[in-house]
Amino acid sequence: MGLNVYLSGEIHTDWREQIIDGAKGLDITFNSPVTDHDASDDCGVAILGEEPSKYWHDHKGAMVNAIRTRKGIADADVVVVRFGEKYKQWNAAFDAGYAAALGKSLIVLHGPDHQHALKEVDAAALAVAEQPSQVVEVLRYVLTGTLPG
Repeated sequence: MGLNVYLSGEIHTDWREQIIDGAKGLDITFNSPVTDHDASDDCGVAILGEEPSKYWHDHKGAMVNAIRTRKGIADADVVVVRFGEKYKQWNAAFDAGYAAALGKSLIVLHGPDHQHALKEVDAAALAVAEQPSQVVEVLRYVLTGTLPG
């Protein structure tokens, strides 16, 4: 049994690479949104034309990015959503809700300081991890039935 895992959320740290590296050797295909912040912000106007208003600039980019996000989440067996320390990730919360609404297996990744703010998101998850290594161990267990150590 293989897994298709979508890695959503915070783009300012290397958590995705930690999970991908830790899961080497497991039958997992990883997908994610575009993590180049400038490309993600500017894709709409770069492809479809400039907008005079920052609102429409952002809106156009969000719509283009949503094509990839919707496809990635829809095709995923497991969706991992990371909430980082530095920014409020409203898009990550939206992705978690969308995944839950689709009945996807959801793993939420965040530090203890976000426990209260994310209690509803955590309640929809099948696992809540604090470290990328814990996500790897959940995926390893799901695929192999083996415990860490």
